[in-house]
This record gives sequence, C-alpha cells and structure tokens, in this order.
Amino acid sequence: KCFPESMYIPYSRHGFKPQVFTADVHGIPEESVFSVCSRLSPEGIPARAVEMYSGAAAALLLRPDTHWTQGAEIMQSRENRPFSCQRGQLTLRGHIFGSEESGKHAVILSHGFLANEKTVHAYARALAESGFVCVTFDFSGGGLGSRSDGRSENMTLLTEKEDLLAVIRSVRSSLKPSGISLLGCSQGGFVSALAAKELGKDEIRSLILFYPALCIPDDARRGHMMIYRFDPQHIPDILGRIPMKLGGDYARTVISMDPFEEIHGYEGPVLLFHGTADNIVDVAYSRRARTVYPDCTYHEIPGAGHGFTGEHDREAIRLLLNFLQPFLEKG
Repeated sequence: KCFPESMYIPYSRHGFKPQVFTADVHGIPEESVFSVCSRLSPEGIPARAVEMYSGAAAALLLRPDTHWTQGAEIMQSRENRPFSCQRGQLTLRGHIFGSEESGKHAVILSHGFLANEKTVHAYARALAESGFVCVTFDFSGGGLGSRSDGRSENMTLLTEKEDLLAVIRSVRSSLKPSGISLLGCSQGGFVSALAAKELGKDEIRSLILFYPALCIPDDARRGHMMIYRFDPQHIPDILGRIPMKLGGDYARTVISMDPFEEIHGYEGPVLLFHGTADNIVDVAYSRRARTVYPDCTYHEIPGAGHGFTGEHDREAIRLLLNFLQPFLEKG
C-alpha cells in the first residue's frame, strides 16, 4: 500500500528481462536506499524485493544475477526446509539449507535492514553445497516481506540480537552441530557481531561480516537513519511509515552506543568484507573494525557497493568458502 501499483515489478514463471524504473517515490529523497516489499504476482510467484540505490533519480533495479533472483529460485527448491523457533511469544521463521545430520558445522545467516532472509539465500546455498548446514530467518518486524511475528515499530538492534540468540539456541538443540558460525550482512552484520561478543569464541566458532552497519549509532546521532529523518534531541515515537513503520526506540537504543566498544571482546576468527564504493556504510567503519578484532581477515572489494553482485559476489563467496573450509574438518 506504500507504493503505486505501477511500481511493482511482475515476476513470471516463464522468466523475465532486466528492467530499470525511475520514480519520485512520494517525495522520498533521491539518495534514499530501501527495499520494496515482496508481493505475490497473479501467478503466485514471489516478486523480488529490490534495493534502491542513490542516484539522480530513485531507480528500481532488477537483475538476474542478484541474490534476490537467486532467492526466488531457491524458494521453489527442495534444497531447503522450513525452520522456526520461539523468542517469547514470537515465532521466528526461516529455512534450513543442507543436511540436518548431527555433527555438521552450522552457519546462521542474518539479513540487513528493511530486507528479509531471501537476501542471504545465495550464501546459504553455496555453503550448503560445500557441506555446511545453514539457517536463514526473518528478524521479528525486521524487514519488508518478513514472515516472522512481530511489528516493525518494535524492532531495534537489540531486539534483533535477542532474535539471533534465540535462533542460536534452537540450532544448537535441534541440529546438534559440531560448531556454529555467524554470518551477517549490513545491520545483520552488526547484530551478529553483538551476539558473537556476548557468547564468545567457545560458542561462536567464527564470525563473517559483510559491510556491517556499524554506522547506525552515528546515524542516530545525526538524526538521519537511511530514509528516516528526525531531531535527535527530540526523537519521536514513530520515525516514519514509508517504506516500513519504524519506532523511535530504533534510534533511542543506539544513540549513546559506541559500536566499536560494543563489538570489542570477541576473540574468534573474523572474516570481514566491505566494498570501496559503499555509499550506505562508509568503508572507514570496517577499516576501524578490523583493528578491534585480534584475529581478523579483512577484504576490501574494489568498486563494490552496499550489497555485492556479479563478480564482486563470486569473489566474496570464494573467499568465504576458503575461510570456513577448516571448520568442515575440525567442527
């Protein structure tokens, strides 16, 4: 209901062509970055969530080689099975990729702000094909097209950390893995870093961060969090309603936070990626984060933006598999 019907991109069972649309979206600033809500086409096939990047006009870009397209294929595949667990009265929903036999190393993947689990399915599939068992899930109220319980206005960085901790407990008890690694993208990376610090290297064997959104506290202090703008001295109860209703606690809970102090203390191996052309989270945040971790492998991807595609993504997946390969052998 946030957008005109003409802005939705149909997804056909018989394929599609790449399309670019430009629009002045209800006065939202041109530099805004957000995802368009998934919806079902008349044929019942999920339309893709599409990320908007900055530019002269807001552009909706749909490309066959992105995670969102791959996610559509995976959703129809037998390679994954439903996953769910509880955090209090809330049900978190997602998928399991790979064999569920006990004793395998598990990787739990966390999506970013305004997104959903489909955006990390490509990584889950690549890891499952290499022998890992992977779990993806939607944060409670954490994104457009989320299938988990919860309201978006109640979502904060800290509620997402509690979601992830609940998933970790469920994976540990139900899948009985030999070990657990966390992988997070953007805000999901910050959340994964918080959880890894809380649990330590004995429970979280390794941590993989894709362009982690460590800028969130600074954004709150500036009163400009993605497309949401507000007075940081007088934070409203609702920061905004388009494209997702966001509560004031999203800003209040982080406005005094030092992100580097919050993630400091995890001593396990860390793999950190960031693109040099990221216009959402400045690469300077990851350059500093690498100094926080005593065992950090850092890769800057020249020319990559916020969200890897094409050759940038293939290179990241290759490095990811190399990093995690030892855990297949030692758990």
